[in-house]
Amino acid sequence: MAKNSYSQPDFWSQKAFREGYPARSVYKLEEIDKKFGMLKKSRTVLDLGAAPGSWTTWLLRNIDPSGKVVSCDLNPLAKNVTADNLVFFQGDLLSEEIREKIIAEGPYDLVVCDAAPLTTGNRTIDTLRSKSLVEMAIWYAQQMLKTGGNFCVKIFQNGDQQKLLMKMRETFTQAKGFKPEACRAESFETYLIGLNKKGE
Repeated sequence: MAKNSYSQPDFWSQKAFREGYPARSVYKLEEIDKKFGMLKKSRTVLDLGAAPGSWTTWLLRNIDPSGKVVSCDLNPLAKNVTADNLVFFQGDLLSEEIREKIIAEGPYDLVVCDAAPLTTGNRTIDTLRSKSLVEMAIWYAQQMLKTGGNFCVKIFQNGDQQKLLMKMRETFTQAKGFKPEACRAESFETYLIGLNKKGE
């Protein structure tokens, strides 16, 4: 049976290991930031669905040292993902208790979400689950971003991307889709980007 690129470490996986990141996904965030300048002037960042912690690690390495990263996931971060300016909550992003804890640490200059649903292999089910995660992340961005703040979220590609971008354009000056080079060739994931949150 032919192997796909998930069956062995690729260039990005090997690079992540060398540079001390828990997963290759970090280079997607790095590319997004290079293209859209999302992190500049960001002092307080919220990372939703953060485990094992590659995005959190990159954010900690690149934000202003006086800033902080707030991360949340059902699962713990990798043991080496630690910093004095990291606040981590382990729990369900849909729970009121977790929401209140995250609100208390904000407001935020940047909200990012690389969360993926538990996949079934059924693309219809998996894309619906992904859409639900995206809608949750958009809610966090709407509620917790400062005016002028930025947002990015992973989505499994389907027919709902344009509807979600239209929804994001109600909140952001610009909203667009973007697929980083670090995404695997056979992956159907992409990212939705929201720039410059509008004022109330």
